Amino acid sequence: MAGFEPSALPELLPLYYRRLFPHGPYGRWLGYGGGECGAAGRAGAGERGPGRESGAGDPGTEPAAPPAVEKNYFARREFSFTLRDDIYVRYQSFEHPQDLEKELQKTCPYKVDIGAVYSHRPSQHNALRSGAFQAQEKELVFDIDMTDYDDVRGCCSSAEICSKCWTLMTIAIRVLDRALVEDLGVQHRLWVYSGRRGVHCWVCDDTVRKWSSSLRSSIVDYLSLVKGGADTVKKVNLSDPVHPFISKSLRLVEERFEEYALLGQDILGSRESWDKVLALVPEPLREQLQQDFPRKRDSVQRWARLKALVEKSRQSSSSSKKLPSYAEKEIMLQFCFPRLDGNVSKGLNHLLKSPFSVHPKTGRISVPIDVQRLDQFDPFAVPTISSLCRELDEANDADEDRDKENEEDPEPKRRVRDYKRTSLAPYVRVFERFVEDMERARRGELLRRSDLQGDF
Repeated sequence: MAGFEPSALPELLPLYYRRLFPHGPYGRWLGYGGGECGAAGRAGAGERGPGRESGAGDPGTEPAAPPAVEKNYFARREFSFTLRDDIYVRYQSFEHPQDLEKELQKTCPYKVDIGAVYSHRPSQHNALRSGAFQAQEKELVFDIDMTDYDDVRGCCSSAEICSKCWTLMTIAIRVLDRALVEDLGVQHRLWVYSGRRGVHCWVCDDTVRKWSSSLRSSIVDYLSLVKGGADTVKKVNLSDPVHPFISKSLRLVEERFEEYALLGQDILGSRESWDKVLALVPEPLREQLQQDFPRKRDSVQRWARLKALVEKSRQSSSSSKKLPSYAEKEIMLQFCFPRLDGNVSKGLNHLLKSPFSVHPKTGRISVPIDVQRLDQFDPFAVPTISSLCRELDEANDADEDRDKENEEDPEPKRRVRDYKRTSLAPYVRVFERFVEDMERARRGELLRRSDLQGDF
């Protein structure tokens, strides 16, 4: 975030929206092949219901994906803009992605939020009779905010994050992404860094976008284990037998639990800290561990003792027909399991910040995350709008110097899209691959239907 000053946004945003924002793939994404969105977007700048991604080629030359939605699909999508001085403008809608591009370049919003696809164009909602304007479709979205983990992290609080607690976001993505694919059968997921202290997920499958609010609520309930407010001590309670979703999630949590909780947060490092953990353990085991812990050297040894004692208790309960204790599993889940903002996911008309928005406090771009290289993602390496504009200036200066050196060279130079000359390029490529994968799947589905109908 070095060098970013919020006061510079009015000067930087026009350059960002004109030369760096990936308008082309963005329009293709939200157009979903409807009308002319696919072809027009390329010309611009750069499933199943619930049960319990690499593209190739130049997006400027690949054939347009066939239409999958009605022509005015994009025009019925709500966008909201947050302008300078916190002026909030809802129910914006645009006939084509190019119209949105022009408006972004004209108004230069500090933040862009994306809403639902409505029954009518959102910009005309005031002219409709009462009750006629209804949200019909939207991506299933998830919002995970680090502030919801403040009771289980001691390194930071509120809007602050560091490399230690960022592990929680890595765990959340791994747990949820596995469940979305394996348990719910979805295919097209876009994970996005919020620009400050959290992550968002956009599930974009055709069938998922049509899910009702009640079905979305059921999904949130399925994916939620940590329940209770600040006054609730024990927020995870497992029953016997442990559900397969929880068992599979636990395997992913266990891979990072020592790194995050025992080494990073040192949750058993002192009597004050281990008392909070032991409050989650049944009384008989708690008394024994209070005696054992002072004799152990560190959090890792104390955790090993806790696990061994709980496992022994569980074995004895099976022979005595007592309910088994899953205390060690409940502790791991309480500290590391994803914490969702359920309201964001349940409501069709709930808005969520758009990918490639600029965070007005940090200046960082809300960039897509490559799940295949999740461990390499560093939120502190994400470019700011200041650094991108500086990189673009440096690239332009280098071009001018080369032009002076090659003034007599008649060979025309191929223009490179501006974002490719900056550190935004790899993040845009992640986004392009996501869009290309959706388009490829759409073409495959249409070919399959054509084959079934014998219509060639």
